[in-house]
Formats: sequence, structure tokens, C-alpha cells
Amino acid sequence: MKNKCLSVKDGGNKTPSNHKDNKVDCLFGPVPSRRLGLSLGIDLIPHKTCSFNCIYCECGATTNLTVSRREYVPVRGVTKELGAFLSKKPALDFITFAGSGEPTLHSRIGDIIAVIKDNYPQYKICVLTNGSLFHLKSVRDALMRADKVIPSLDAVSVAAFKKLNRPHSAVNLKRLIKGLEIFGRDYAGNYAVEVFIVPGINDTLDELAELKKALMKIKPSSVQLNSLVRPGTEASIAEASAGKLKKIAAFFAPLEVELAGAPAKKISPAFKDGVDDKIVSAVSRRPLTLIDLAAVTGLRVVELAKIADALRASGRVVLIKHGRKNFIKKAEKKI
Repeated sequence: MKNKCLSVKDGGNKTPSNHKDNKVDCLFGPVPSRRLGLSLGIDLIPHKTCSFNCIYCECGATTNLTVSRREYVPVRGVTKELGAFLSKKPALDFITFAGSGEPTLHSRIGDIIAVIKDNYPQYKICVLTNGSLFHLKSVRDALMRADKVIPSLDAVSVAAFKKLNRPHSAVNLKRLIKGLEIFGRDYAGNYAVEVFIVPGINDTLDELAELKKALMKIKPSSVQLNSLVRPGTEASIAEASAGKLKKIAAFFAPLEVELAGAPAKKISPAFKDGVDDKIVSAVSRRPLTLIDLAAVTGLRVVELAKIADALRASGRVVLIKHGRKNFIKKAEKKI
């Protein structure tokens, strides 16, 4: 099939000067996702450019806290890179807009979604978002063709919201929640709202009761309860126990609640060649364990351990501990 991606017209927003050649590096994975199976990630935003600075973010602390929407990476570069990858017809459960920042900050995310749906309709699209810009009709409209949209809502009290999500000063919580409600009324796809539980902050009875009221108005297809699995921004936060999450799920009834599970064990043909580079790419946005990598590469843990050791020796990745688990993460560039 001819790649029609390059027929996308330039929008009104100027491409950043450092992307004049339209070369980008926005794809990562495929990676095993606990919620989405085998997912090819699209990262449209420079590292840690976000409207939130969540204490639990596995991508690290936000360095550019903003609500400014623009074409952070050129659409032509994104669609060209995506077309080259999808031309190999990889087996994927989802193409997911996620990564190291808030994807709806990209002013032309809707154009990229349209390119995928028009040229590669066999692939399902998911958007992971913090929902901070859902009060904007332009943002809601941009996501309408996605198959699945998962915004987050961790708290409805301003105090808990600020403590957990540490938003940009322009983000208004009531306006955010109203935007989620409006999107739910108009959107025909799978609409799941993620709630990230941090013990001691948003797991009190009063907080959960108010959160349930808000979710009942939003009317999502499901609520996804999540807690800390990988290292977060703040080392002091703890993971909610499985028992705690089950009790919260029961409390949220009659809402349909999903508990985050283990990654789907699928082998990706995309890892057949260039394993080292693909592993570094996979851990560049979020830390992964050897078991996570085994699920997506099809390689044995013992083989991956040798590769990881070599990558550590060459300075390309680092090992970080979180609880009883060891995670592999891309090494930061030294200035």
C-alpha cells in the first residue's frame, strides 16, 4: 500500500526550528502494556513537557510545565516515521499516543490520528492523557476518531489534586472535570477513566466518595484503578495493596472497574533485528523489568540479562531498584 502520510497538509502552527528537516524520533516500542497489550507508542512531546508534574509519574519530573499547544514535532516527520514502521505490518494491539509528556499539547494530534485511521484502519488507536485540556472543544474534537481514550482523574478536591498532580497554574479542576463529562457525552469509542491511587492522599472515604460522584457524571465505559508499579517521581510514595484496590473497586459500584493487570505475553516480530537499539528505545520513556521485556521480545530472561549487562557497561542504560524489583532505564545524557 502506498504511504499516503506525506499528503498531510501543513497546519497554521510553525514547526519548531530544530525540526526543519522533518526528522523525528517519536516512536517507541512496541512495549508490553498492562492495559493495552502490545502497544506501539507515539511520543509527540519533548521529554517531560507537560501540564502536570505528578508525584507518581514513571517518566520523571516535569521540566517544562505548560498548557501551550503547538506543533512540538512536525506532523510530516511523524507520519513518515510511522508509515515506514507500519509498512512492515507488525502485529499490534494498539497504537498509543503517550510517552514522556501530555500528548494533547500537540496542536495537530487530530491530524495524525486521521492519517492512521485513513491509511491504516486495521490498527486501533488509544490516547493516554491527563485530561487537563478537555475543556477545549478543539482537543475533544481531535480525539473523536481514536478507538480508546483514557484520561486520568485522581482527585476532585483541590488539595489532593494539587498534591498528586501538581498542575500548571492555568489548569482549573472543575473545568477539567466538566470537560471530561462533555467528552463522554459526545464520544462513541471506548472511554476509560484512570484513577491512580496513592495511599494517604486520595484513598480516604471522603475523597473516594466525591471521586465516585464525579465519575458517575462523567459516565465512562470503565474506571481503571492503578497504583505505583514502576519508580515514580517522588521516592516517598507507596503502592496501594491489591486488597486496597479491590475494596475501592467495590466502593465504586455500580461503575465498571478494572484493576491494572500484568502485561500480555506476546512476541513482537519488530524485535527480530536491532534488539539492542529497540530495548533502549523501549526503556527510554519508562523503566521496564526483564520480565516486561521478555513479554514483548520473546527472548528469555537470561538472554535479556546478558544484553542488559552489555548495555549498562556501554553506558546506554542504568539499573534502578524499586521495592523488590530491578528496572532498566535509559541512561541520561551527560552534558
